[in-house]
Amino acid sequence: MKKILLSALFLSSLGAFAQEETMSDSNWTRGGNVSLMFSQAAFNNDWQGGGTNNVAANLAVSYAFNYKKDTWTWDNNLFIDYGLTKLKGDAYTRKTTDRLEFNSLLGKQATETWYYSLLFNFKTQFDKGYNYGANDRTLISQFFSPAFIQIGPGMLWKKSDNLKVNIAPLTSKFVFVNKDFTTPGNLVYKKDYYGVKDNETFRYEMGLSLAGYAKFDVVENVTMENILSLYSNYLDKPQNIDIDYTANVAMKINKFLSANFTFQAIYDDNATKGFQIREVLGLGLSYKL
Repeated sequence: MKKILLSALFLSSLGAFAQEETMSDSNWTRGGNVSLMFSQAAFNNDWQGGGTNNVAANLAVSYAFNYKKDTWTWDNNLFIDYGLTKLKGDAYTRKTTDRLEFNSLLGKQATETWYYSLLFNFKTQFDKGYNYGANDRTLISQFFSPAFIQIGPGMLWKKSDNLKVNIAPLTSKFVFVNKDFTTPGNLVYKKDYYGVKDNETFRYEMGLSLAGYAKFDVVENVTMENILSLYSNYLDKPQNIDIDYTANVAMKINKFLSANFTFQAIYDDNATKGFQIREVLGLGLSYKL
């Protein structure tokens, strides 16, 4: 008789979650959180319900460091998400999420809640991305391909660090890609790759940027963070507005246990004609530093 008759849907979500309190140092305030989650599902040969053995891990980092002195304000946010999963019998370890983003917003106070502003935004990914076939895979992206940079002057409405909207009507946007993806005849060539033409490595846009941020307590021990970015390119199809919306929900269950949910929706017709959707749900141990 087998030592293990059933390992039926053994699911462990072993997480290490650290949350950093907001700290004040003269004119600086800093705070954020880091979560590292693992999951596993295992089945023995006698399990009749179906299923594939798998393991997965996900790292998420959110950190803010803000400066305020007299009439000047400078807000900075770093976001990192990276996840992997491995299925039994699959030759490849696959990404489940991959994000590197940095936002910086400099403001000079004009009225009680309005500021002259200068925004900077950078987005890319850490690792290579693939489309998977039955027995092979095709490279579709990699670090700095694509990469997006936005920079432009505007006006910031800021009620607090947790509620603000920036409007920048003259924002330059740069899209960078690896030339392998834009060279005809190359195995990874894609026509109009993120809007970049053949044999080129970047695309320039000029347009209107609107960025909003709102963080609030839904109920006790449940916090929701909303991040919205809209962009209209004056130089090409301004009616096709790029949309990037992220919702992060942090739920403190007790002193040591936390749950986190992330939802992201992206629309960029230079990348694909539909919405790109990402969801991540994690449960893990928590510890306040």
